[in-house]
Amino acid sequence: MRRLALAVAAALVLTACGATAEAPSPQEVKTLTLWHYEGPDSAMAKAWAEAIKKFEATHPGVKVKFEEKGFEAMQKTASQVLNSDAAPDLTEYNKGNATAGALAKAGLLTDLSAEAAKRGWDKLLTGSLQTTARYDERGIMGSGNWYGVPNYGEFVMVYYNKELFEKAGLEVPTTFEEFTKVMDAFVAKDQTPLAMAGAEYPAQQVFYQLALSKAQRPWVNAYQLYQGKTDFKGPELTYAAQTMADWVKKGYISKDAAGLKAQDMGDAFMAGKFPMMVSGSWWYGTVQSTVKDFEWGTFLWPGSRMAPGSSGNLWVVPERAKNKELAYDFIDITMSKEIQNLLGNSGGIPVAADTSAITDPKSKELIENFGRLAGQDGLAFYPDWPAPGYYDVLVAGVQELINATKTPEQVLDELAGPYNDNLADVGD
Repeated sequence: MRRLALAVAAALVLTACGATAEAPSPQEVKTLTLWHYEGPDSAMAKAWAEAIKKFEATHPGVKVKFEEKGFEAMQKTASQVLNSDAAPDLTEYNKGNATAGALAKAGLLTDLSAEAAKRGWDKLLTGSLQTTARYDERGIMGSGNWYGVPNYGEFVMVYYNKELFEKAGLEVPTTFEEFTKVMDAFVAKDQTPLAMAGAEYPAQQVFYQLALSKAQRPWVNAYQLYQGKTDFKGPELTYAAQTMADWVKKGYISKDAAGLKAQDMGDAFMAGKFPMMVSGSWWYGTVQSTVKDFEWGTFLWPGSRMAPGSSGNLWVVPERAKNKELAYDFIDITMSKEIQNLLGNSGGIPVAADTSAITDPKSKELIENFGRLAGQDGLAFYPDWPAPGYYDVLVAGVQELINATKTPEQVLDELAGPYNDNLADVGD
């Protein structure tokens, strides 16, 4: 009996020791560190805040540590911070060759291909929506492994102040000629038509939109995917550079815009100071919740079948993330019907919503316009995507056009250099 008692006691000790050894440490499973850079009034932030609540409710004992980051800061520091012990478990990151593609090529992002198949993300995101999620060994988007998961769409359009249009006796333009006549009418009333920001992304997207208005899909594929050569002195980019410079001379764009940031532009439009603002659907929810003093609407860029746009920014899981399974679970929740429907009704463009559940009239219009663009193969990505560091090159070039410190020809030469250098680096 003594031996039996000792054996039982020993077994109990070993069992207890085993249980202690297998118990997960709080640092490993109690916190999901999440970063994103969407403003609190945006549709994405509202939907993801609800996703955090749902995640914590379905993962007892796990808390989400959310940190809001800045878009510009992430552009500049991601390659360093994601390659350190400070890397989060999950972060929003910009899509395209120059950003997610560069990090994937450098081995800083987790390959999500198995999870995409296992959790059905590859079925929810089909066709062009997969383009920005997948990257080959060169970091070029459109094929290869999954390194990110978008759960919304986005595109650039024209926001307009209905009150200012009505006071001027103007209608929404449906052709490019009508668009310029509308801008001429506002200039004649000493009103600068377009809110603009040259120090960040908005002005370069207008520059790209002008090029797209003269382009066909093969030109986009050459510029973005290196499927052919891009002629920087060809008709598309020559027209864009010359027209941008002309618009400043004509008073469509203020020279002061060269030093303004995106938030300055948005604030000015939402304060009723400009008739129009050309920017992305990421502003939609903010405009919807902020503007109370006038009626506003949107329209697609007149006379162009294509516009800057794509699936939205990506959820990426850093290779050095400590809680990858939790990150996958959170992504899954953001792809759920509940969160997708909320995103749609908050002014965002969902990729997996129940369309009958989108009840807000403005949100329906937004989603319909995105569908129209996507249906005509009109999502043309963004101008800074082709090469790492190209965002800053474009900012500088477009600022020079606005300030008239260089000619359109000189600016195009400046844009061609880094682009062609990167083309040589990727082996084409």
